[in-house]
Amino acid sequence: MQKHYVLLFLILANLFWAGNYVFGKYVVQEMHPLQITFSRWLLAVLLLIPLAHLIERPDWRKVWREWKTLLVMAVLGIIGYNFLLYEALRFTTSMNAALVNSVNPVLIVLFSSFLLKERVSGRNGLGLILSLLGVLLVLTNGQLQKIFHLQYNQGDLLMLLAILAWTFYSIIGKRLRNIPPISATAVSVLIGLVILLPIVLVSEIHFPLSRQATIGILYMGIFPSVGSFIFWNVALRHIGAAHAGIYLNLITVFTAILSLLLGDTITFVQVLGGILVFIGVYLNSKKTKKENTSGFVVNDKGNRSRMVR
Repeated sequence: MQKHYVLLFLILANLFWAGNYVFGKYVVQEMHPLQITFSRWLLAVLLLIPLAHLIERPDWRKVWREWKTLLVMAVLGIIGYNFLLYEALRFTTSMNAALVNSVNPVLIVLFSSFLLKERVSGRNGLGLILSLLGVLLVLTNGQLQKIFHLQYNQGDLLMLLAILAWTFYSIIGKRLRNIPPISATAVSVLIGLVILLPIVLVSEIHFPLSRQATIGILYMGIFPSVGSFIFWNVALRHIGAAHAGIYLNLITVFTAILSLLLGDTITFVQVLGGILVFIGVYLNSKKTKKENTSGFVVNDKGNRSRMVR
């Protein structure tokens, strides 16, 4: 796959996830986090399975042979991250949750470097720092001292668990190469729904929903749940998890843009922060001088080793 398509997929994935935050603020007021998680993925699986069959035409028996890995991915990415995110918002502010979430790319870089032996160049490191600084400017409205005055509570700890779940989901998704990405996502969602079903059946369900919440859950079930997960998993097959992780910073920028379209105001500092994020993403997308077209990395001793892609 050409590189510009990979970058486009990463950008679209985070754009759709940003919409999840915007619409989520309406839905979380009417639905329990468990109900939101189950409802959005129930809608998503009805689209994912036909799409996988039409586009990839997988050998489903081969896909299901990887059920152990897909089970772990379901627990981490399908259930874990989403439930913990919505649950965190019951105890903490969106400011605190977004601040904790901005640490996610750093965790992916660190764990990918340690577990997958992915190399992080000086340019990539600079891009990571600039993007993180841009996110913090957006979150604090230019008053970086706020970072040291936030009171962390149960919600912040839940959000930390959420980004840890997503970090390991991304790393595992990178290593799962022998089955098509849409099929892998579809089976992971199906496994997650089977796990959630008995819990949902004994839980209190709130119906009917308002028009805003109904639109919100429809959006969340189609764009973040189907579009983002497909784009993210396809991209991870062609780019390192550490490099892909920095694109998660775009969620904050896209959230600000969508909020502006809905009538909210955006300050100069937030615009500046957004520019820093995009500069960081650009630097992160550039190849290092040691990376050649064959996909190998030449180390300091002149030997060739296969680069994790």
